Amino acid sequence: MRDDRWNHNTHYHPLALRHAPQARTALDVGCGEGLLVRRLRSAGVPRVTGLDVDAVQVELARAASVGDGGVTFVVGDALEVLDGDAFDLVTCYATLHHLPLEDGLRRLAALTAPGGRLVVVGLAGARTPADVALSAAAVPVAAVVDRARGVWEHGAAVTDAREGYGEVRDAAHRILPGVRWRRHLYWRYSLTWQAPA
Repeated sequence: MRDDRWNHNTHYHPLALRHAPQARTALDVGCGEGLLVRRLRSAGVPRVTGLDVDAVQVELARAASVGDGGVTFVVGDALEVLDGDAFDLVTCYATLHHLPLEDGLRRLAALTAPGGRLVVVGLAGARTPADVALSAAAVPVAAVVDRARGVWEHGAAVTDAREGYGEVRDAAHRILPGVRWRRHLYWRYSLTWQAPA
């Protein structure tokens, strides 16, 4: 079945949406045109903020969310705005590789309220033979699924990842004690972390 909002990032939205019932507030860092923000609201989060450095994408997000008083969008750099704010659920999809890795992880942790959840789905480079093999295995799967489902072109900036999977995993374990790291199909990894209460 084709889905006009499916791609290799939106495929992993359920990783974040499963935490929506416990959240009163949520922040989507790198929200683009706001699809995950709208999905978090539909999943029952009363107040959701979307943050993106791209003003054009944020205007698209605002236009798609007109009339929803529970949604706010902010234009700015995740490392520089929302100081002092903290959210029950923080999501960051295909955005961490646009930031300095360790600074980005620390900032995401700071934005997560005590006891709250952080969900990161990101991209990294294949640096080891195992990474290369897993990345190669995704090629035929993606070719079939992309054709069957259709791939949504979101219009946001695309940048290659600087760090390898191992570098991201090691930094996450240092900065986010107790983080759950997983490698996924479609050249993605996820980090799921609960902030200390």
